[in-house]
Amino acid sequence: MRDKIRAQLLQLAEPDYKAFQEKLLPGVTDLLGVRVPKLREIAKKTAKSGAFEYLSQMQDVDWQDDGCYEEKLLYGMVIGYAKMNDSERRQYLEAFVPVIDSWGVCDSCCVTYKWMKKQPAYWWDYLNRWILTDTEYGIRFGIVSMLDHFVDQTYIEEIFHVCSQIRNEGYYARMAVAWLISVCFVRFPEKTCAFLEKGTLDGFTHNKSIQKTCESDRVSKEWKASARKLRREEQK
Repeated sequence: MRDKIRAQLLQLAEPDYKAFQEKLLPGVTDLLGVRVPKLREIAKKTAKSGAFEYLSQMQDVDWQDDGCYEEKLLYGMVIGYAKMNDSERRQYLEAFVPVIDSWGVCDSCCVTYKWMKKQPAYWWDYLNRWILTDTEYGIRFGIVSMLDHFVDQTYIEEIFHVCSQIRNEGYYARMAVAWLISVCFVRFPEKTCAFLEKGTLDGFTHNKSIQKTCESDRVSKEWKASARKLRREEQK
């Protein structure tokens, strides 16, 4: 099955789109140049017709010497679209998350995991396990999943607590936290502003959270003005 899908990917590859993606994904060298909507189509078909066969084959890939960016995306997306129970999803995620090596793979797959909302307590605990691994993309996976599926009245305070504990120096981990805080600001501006006033984030993440909040067109001018007042001086 993998060989057949790989052949599809090669047919769908666009050199111009590959060049465009390379600018957005610094350090990613295994791109083919297949657009995400096309990948989602393939992932949905695979999830219906042969999810477990495909996922089993993906678990055997030596990603250091084989595989490509698009296959990593399909791997994560099929986990999202396939019908399986929570225990099975967890098993496949255990193998998939360590494969994540770019924000593109992480973010495009996390948004697919809408089933997390059906068993929020179970998946909240699972996401926290990845955050506690203190690896850049393990943290990003946990944080972006929270951003997509947990920014609500039930989890808002717990999100603040999780974010205040993260001290990983990885750029993509810290930017994920900043993005999450900006989304919290959209939905819970008063609570998020109060959280930022406490100053529990590291300086870089704190200021990036404010920057992304102020860039949002879903935050009022008044709240943006309040956020700007909380900026810290850059540390040298």
